Amino acid sequence: MSDPRPLPGQDESFWMESTDAPEHTPLTEDIEVDVAVVGGGIAGLSTAWELARAGRSVAVLEADRIASGVTGYTTAKVSALQSLVYDRLRGTRGAEAARLYAASQQDAVDRVAAIVEELRIACDLERVSAYTYAAGASSRHAVEAEARAAAEAGLDAAYVTETELPFAVGGAVRVTGQAQFHPRKYLLALAGDLLARGGRVFERSRVTGLSEGTPCRVTTEAGRTVTARDVVVATHYPVFDRAMLFARLSPRRELVVAAPIPSDLAPKGMYITEDEGKRSVRSTPLDDGRRLLIVTGESFTPGTGDAGEGFRRLDAWMHERFAVGPTAYRWAAQDNDPSDTVPLIGPFHAGARHTYVATGFGGWGMTAGVLAGRLLTSLITKSGPALPWAGLYDPRRLASALREAPSLLSAQAEVAKHFVGDRLRVTHLDSVGQVPPGTGAVVRVKGRRCAVYRDPDGTVRAVSARCTHLGCLVAFNEAETAWECPCHGSRFAVDGTVLQGPAVRPLEAMGPVEDDEQERRS
Repeated sequence: MSDPRPLPGQDESFWMESTDAPEHTPLTEDIEVDVAVVGGGIAGLSTAWELARAGRSVAVLEADRIASGVTGYTTAKVSALQSLVYDRLRGTRGAEAARLYAASQQDAVDRVAAIVEELRIACDLERVSAYTYAAGASSRHAVEAEARAAAEAGLDAAYVTETELPFAVGGAVRVTGQAQFHPRKYLLALAGDLLARGGRVFERSRVTGLSEGTPCRVTTEAGRTVTARDVVVATHYPVFDRAMLFARLSPRRELVVAAPIPSDLAPKGMYITEDEGKRSVRSTPLDDGRRLLIVTGESFTPGTGDAGEGFRRLDAWMHERFAVGPTAYRWAAQDNDPSDTVPLIGPFHAGARHTYVATGFGGWGMTAGVLAGRLLTSLITKSGPALPWAGLYDPRRLASALREAPSLLSAQAEVAKHFVGDRLRVTHLDSVGQVPPGTGAVVRVKGRRCAVYRDPDGTVRAVSARCTHLGCLVAFNEAETAWECPCHGSRFAVDGTVLQGPAVRPLEAMGPVEDDEQERRS
């Protein structure tokens, strides 16, 4: 049975709730541009803006609203210090790869600051230090190793034993010169400048087809076509799999709670630990002079786990450690972890000549998205010297294949477990009548597994339980009222509408279903 206690806070992202955005029309006619960018998050908009600045004609095609998908539900850290990445990279890819990674990520941090200054964007940008801390002595050695690796990679990193957090830590690595901001304010301003430079933005224009060639063509679900010399797929999880990227990405969902805190009690830096189920902490200014404390953690694979209980654990952790007021917001962020730690940014596949991809940001999409904009623009325009880290992020990289093998096998074993194992279960509930109001479950109806949701008023909505991406069975996330695919992270509304890819087609509507036991047996 589900926990009847209400969840903490308003079910919305602070970034979304605190900003209004102008609407952009859907694509209603066939057009031709230099570059078509699929996806209107930070990677897509950053790429489109950099390309327009370089003199290219650009069209952005967004399935919903720009800066409202994954980007609208981030924690918005812009940091080259990313948990324990440098010690890991040094061990798997070598010291030079760690150095290039640090240089490219710090370049992205500084690029955000430069764009904010150039365009005079009011987005609450703050230059702060970032910390990765050990919750206790048992994980101190990992943090000490990260401090050494980050410093050797070229970051201004140091190991410290004390922080401004209101509780003791086992040690921390600190990197100065990082940033935090309001991602929606930043990106909506960037989109405005893109339009001023002649770029075009189309919302509610889901791309469902890609034809590579000279030129390339992308088609929308409404049947409209964009002809372009180059195409960038920046949809967080690629909606096309031209290079088996699905096998190299593992979706991960993390929960977020936020509460107001007096300004003098709020941490000024950005903090993260791999301990205690992972915890990330930062704050952002509020209009009343206080700050909003934002705490992230409780990772789980979409379609698994109990998000409601995770929200409660995270909220309790926040209130135990910080002098916050009542929880104001809760939301969830979704990330894709690459099998070899490094994002995939560059040519889409081995044979690609005019198609590019940006994905696998591993929870650090604000920095990687800006990096992707610079890198992809360099590759497409071929102007100026090549960026020295292009090879590090190239999706076609083969040198790391053997190093990736254990992660690839583990990820694919997890997918196979859900693809096969979920089908071996006779059903999740025995009949439609057992689905309580306000919840959902997978039920066998006339021999087919249906994803059945019952509205609080008792109305039943039934859609196919087979994800339209590759056919895995979805599961219900009660805390967020959504169907989620545990294989590749696609998410759907209770009526089957796609909320998040890689799926591009809705779950099939099943029509009326009956609340009786005999229906299950027929």
